[in-house]
Amino acid sequence: MKNTSKSLTKTKRITIPESISNHLRKQILIGEIHAGEPLRQELLAQQFGVSISALREALKILEGEKLVRFLPNHGAEVIRLTAEEALEIYEIRMMLETGILALSIPKLKEEDFLRAEKILEEEASCHDPARYNEINSLFHEYLYEPAGNLRLLDMIHLLHNNVARYLVFYLDKMDFKDFSHAEHTALLAACRERNVRKAKQ
Repeated sequence: MKNTSKSLTKTKRITIPESISNHLRKQILIGEIHAGEPLRQELLAQQFGVSISALREALKILEGEKLVRFLPNHGAEVIRLTAEEALEIYEIRMMLETGILALSIPKLKEEDFLRAEKILEEEASCHDPARYNEINSLFHEYLYEPAGNLRLLDMIHLLHNNVARYLVFYLDKMDFKDFSHAEHTALLAACRERNVRKAKQ
């Protein structure tokens, strides 16, 4: 994952394909590009003012993240997840994220708690789906990063992006934002207490 490895908070120079993939990913995650929707490479290349090869490289990045797939003689399309596939991803995420919490909690410092608190303050009043998705990812990242396991963090980012478009629907359309915020607040409190069992729960 070129765009989400290491930390979302660290700035680095990105390539044209990475910039395009970031834009398309955002559109996919907030539902502007729907599952099963074809991605017409010639049209997209014109929209971004780039070559077909640069556009295709951008789509290859999203293919690696399991957001896009190439079809023989039919270009590319956004991958549609079945309910069973989404459930499998959440089961994997539960195992990975509770695991990285156990590694991270003993290493968390006051600055990590303060960053998490600040992002939760923004979460409470955020109504933009794209930014809300970023906030959700950042909050967890602040708590996981001290574990120092970048490979595990990359895997979690990848799985998060696979289901983030459904998270936006769940929180926005089904009005679960208050519940999610309360859960995040409780998680941060458990981490401050160094209570691994409670944080995992």
